[in-house]
Amino acid sequence: MLSYRTDLAMEAFDGQGKGTLPGVEVNRWEAGGVFLTEVLITDAEAERLLGKPVGRYLTLECGLLRRRLPEARAAMESLLAEELGRMLPDRKPDACALVVGLGNRGITPDALGPAVVDRTLVTRHLSDQLRLVPGLRPVSAIAPGVMGVTGMETMDVVERLAGLVKPAAVICVDSLAARDAARVGTTLQLTDTGIQPGAGVGNHRRALTRESVGAPVIAIGMPTVIHAATLARNAFDWLNRQNGEADEAALDDMERALLNADCGDMIVTPREIDALIQDAVALIANALNRALQPEVSEEDLEALMG
Repeated sequence: MLSYRTDLAMEAFDGQGKGTLPGVEVNRWEAGGVFLTEVLITDAEAERLLGKPVGRYLTLECGLLRRRLPEARAAMESLLAEELGRMLPDRKPDACALVVGLGNRGITPDALGPAVVDRTLVTRHLSDQLRLVPGLRPVSAIAPGVMGVTGMETMDVVERLAGLVKPAAVICVDSLAARDAARVGTTLQLTDTGIQPGAGVGNHRRALTRESVGAPVIAIGMPTVIHAATLARNAFDWLNRQNGEADEAALDDMERALLNADCGDMIVTPREIDALIQDAVALIANALNRALQPEVSEEDLEALMG
């Protein structure tokens, strides 16, 4: 079966079309109008089949985000903060967290990570405030840019910065690619496996993992694009099902042919991507600040953000 171009572990699992897979445990539930899917990859064979490293992948979905409903955003933000807090390792009072915003801020669908860094509460340099505000955690943040702009490998920058800061955890934020267009701008994935910058658009760079940076690496991502070949496949699949037909092998062959054609590297993003990115940045940054500063009141967080 075709290996679907997607960064979402739940889509990679669903793409296998088997319902169950040795070495993979899937749990699904709903909370406050948000649908959650947990994919646990436990062995090397499942890692190979899904193309995702061993670890935990948690997906949060809420289609109402595209309608920009405040209650939908509040529910997603609260759940993301809660689940991110659970993934963070136990820490000493002075243990620093390092937030890394991956992507190119000059390209809207890829600007999610850098924009989240801009709204992250950075506190490592505020020694006086760390003493005045009980429970305030030291946080550093960086948006290292992309190799085509800086001439430097993202991994090299983060690795050396981690060696200086010595964080208790590294949290990466990045734009992702989805298989299903309905998940663009409506879905978040949280994982403890680290991240490979540029994977969603086929621009593979060195991975950011616990082994490479010396600390747990948690990744937060939202799909902002879908590959044109995958979108075409989905459209033909929908048309076939309307006529009571379903030929998965033929659809796989078609998508494979498109990926090898001139349109193979083309990606598609919604026309309202500016608004989607703006909303996603606020949602993720607020959840991130709440998870990193659980002992600080929301009023104090707002005051510190100024």
